[in-house]
Amino acid sequence: MDGTPDPEAHDWGPFGRPLFNDASSRALARVGVVDVGSNSVRLMVFDGAARSPAYFYNEKIMCALGAGMSETGRLNPKGRQRALAAMRRFRHLADGMGISPLTAVATAAVREAEDGPDFRAEVESETGIRLWVIDGEEEARLSAQGVLLGWPGSYGLVCDMGGSSMELAEIAGGRVGRRITSQLGPLKLSGIKGGKKGRKAFIKDTLAELSDYMGPQKNRLFLVGGSWRAIARIDMERRGYPLHVLHEYRMSARAIRDTVKYIAANDPDDLRARAGVSSSRMSLVPLAAEVLKQVVKAFHPRDIAISSYGIREGMLYEQMPQRLRDRDPLIEACHYAESKDARLPGFGKTLYNFILPLFKSVPEERKRIIKAACLLHDVSWRAHPDYRAEDCFDNATRANLGGLKHAERVFLGLALLHRYTNKRGNTRFDPLLSLIDDQTLQQAEVLGKAMRFGAMLWPHKDARLGEIRWFPKKKELELRLTPEVEPLFGEVAQTRFQSLAGALGAKTRVIPPRAGGKKPKK
Repeated sequence: MDGTPDPEAHDWGPFGRPLFNDASSRALARVGVVDVGSNSVRLMVFDGAARSPAYFYNEKIMCALGAGMSETGRLNPKGRQRALAAMRRFRHLADGMGISPLTAVATAAVREAEDGPDFRAEVESETGIRLWVIDGEEEARLSAQGVLLGWPGSYGLVCDMGGSSMELAEIAGGRVGRRITSQLGPLKLSGIKGGKKGRKAFIKDTLAELSDYMGPQKNRLFLVGGSWRAIARIDMERRGYPLHVLHEYRMSARAIRDTVKYIAANDPDDLRARAGVSSSRMSLVPLAAEVLKQVVKAFHPRDIAISSYGIREGMLYEQMPQRLRDRDPLIEACHYAESKDARLPGFGKTLYNFILPLFKSVPEERKRIIKAACLLHDVSWRAHPDYRAEDCFDNATRANLGGLKHAERVFLGLALLHRYTNKRGNTRFDPLLSLIDDQTLQQAEVLGKAMRFGAMLWPHKDARLGEIRWFPKKKELELRLTPEVEPLFGEVAQTRFQSLAGALGAKTRVIPPRAGGKKPKK
């Protein structure tokens, strides 16, 4: 078996050939970025398929650089010491990983503090890291680009809350449009005079100005930032939501209102423990909740989605050539996983073409997930056979994959589970099945069993497996074998074919090569 991927062999028509082996993509194979924010300082190292990278390394220090700035006009002295120590550590980590120089940006606290230039000079003198201080509009643009890394071609309003500021940016057709910054960060709001009444008036007046500038924004609202993610965790806890993946988590305007009330009505320490929110983040949540309630009221979004991608991912997106930006992050990531971990890289394409007749009538967005499943169908083969099905489900539902709704994660996970087992009952995954309807659940089972059967017929990656024909009105499943794979259609393969037919509720017909008349077309 030839395990070397041939990039020329992956011509997937409208899906395109994967670009992770292209020279411009290899240059982005491992990239380190540093974000010096008003509340935290973070190093993130991206690795893998550039269009949908994995987080090779991720470290955050809660420095609270912006704490007290409303009164002093200067960076928090203790926070400044912690931030400088973090930057020293990050420099040594980057040298060890071979990813120097780091790309580093600083946002609201450093750009507004009287001693911001001194801090920037100290960082460069002691660590050699050049710290780029960006203005609010640039911060908004980079955050919006981070959203585009996960949702190419999206339309909506990106709302990024940091410690000392909140940015808005409009995205449409894969481009960033109008953008603006504001003082609506929780560290700033804590210094507003007049208590809750004074804050409410300030938030309302500021949002009126933002709304006038940005204009109507009734598409999706993308929420970026740690405070928003903490509120989403609390919303999940309130609802008893079964899939604890923040990226692509959806909330309605009503859910936001209910969760804001829930936060106000519960003891912060008890709520923090139940929702898994850090104490330093929880201290900012009530102020962030006040802002979010008014943001939703001001813009009336169609729906609300949490984005785990923000300014750091936007810094990576900034370095991508346009042809890489235009690719589907899910498919690129799955191509990369297949090339790295599958026993027979390239067979996913053959398998997809073989089983596609079962899904001729499904919409293109579902075919996209079917393609991803075929690419991933064999990447967990090293797991112990007793746990392989569960491992597949876990990988699909919890992996860092962009461009996947939560329901699509469950569909993909269930299909991969059935790639390795016929049964799914009484597993720890049962609560997650509530996120998809019965028709989708049945379709995932068919996909998994089709892959399970097709994987029995793989002498090499370009094999002509024959042809499946599905007649849904007659409930008939027909298999036409080629001379190449007929010897592989043994007892186990026949059993798996019957299992696939059972999932479809179909009777079967198998046509061997000598009875099939003409040879199958190449």
